[in-house]
Amino acid sequence: MTRDIAIDPVLEKGYDVRLLRSDFADLVEVWNARSAELRTSTEARLDCAYDGGERDKLDIFRCGEKNAPLFVFIHGGYWQRGDKSIYSFVASSFLETGADVALIGYELCPAIDLTSMAAKMRSALTWLWKNAGDVGISADRINVSGHSAGGHLTAMLLTTAWDEIDASLPRDLIKSGIPISGLYQLEPLRRTTISDALHLDDRSSKANSPHFMQPASDAPVLVTLGGAETPQFHWQSDQFVAAWGERDIELQHHAEPDVDHFDVLNRLADTGSAIFQKTRAWMR
Repeated sequence: MTRDIAIDPVLEKGYDVRLLRSDFADLVEVWNARSAELRTSTEARLDCAYDGGERDKLDIFRCGEKNAPLFVFIHGGYWQRGDKSIYSFVASSFLETGADVALIGYELCPAIDLTSMAAKMRSALTWLWKNAGDVGISADRINVSGHSAGGHLTAMLLTTAWDEIDASLPRDLIKSGIPISGLYQLEPLRRTTISDALHLDDRSSKANSPHFMQPASDAPVLVTLGGAETPQFHWQSDQFVAAWGERDIELQHHAEPDVDHFDVLNRLADTGSAIFQKTRAWMR
């Protein structure tokens, strides 16, 4: 798709947050090492296929407690980068406090578009619900979270009327939602190079912006981000909280003090942090 909107340098800097971290490659290396160690030291079922794509697989980590809540995590990377294996470390704090964890991988843009990606997420949650007994997790305690692009996909899942896509599924399949540093209005991204692989136009940017949608159930929503994130990410969360705060759901907002877009995940993996404790208490 030929670019039809000029790049806005303020938005480019505000959204391409990797450029603000000179140590980004080192950070990912640390995450990879922590994640590899967790995968070898924890009871896990890796690469469970939930759909037909090469990346359409999920990892399940069990805490060992019966009927534990399930924390489902969707990684970020602006829908075009990243892999679930990088983020296994996020599971550590939840496993330590009696929760099971599922990390979802997915096909990336531009191989698929955002509408198809949201459908992949629905397939993943459907698989978890239908196969819960076989993999030893609870189908009735599914809590969904995700970071950055994963926060966007979390919000899209919260707009899903599950019983309308599959009559066997409960409308309240998701018991709570915890989007982290999410993107809820996609139109601003059209004025950044981030959108080049997304092929967004007027229609698709609106159709994939959960800000303008309705939650499909009364699942409570905890909207989170790092307190030291860019103004653009604060705008995304503030606008989303204002819009969904008018819906008939329980909603809270938390900015984790003194951390940016990436270190917020380090806090999530720390049982002593406010964002972890709020998230863990939010889970049903």
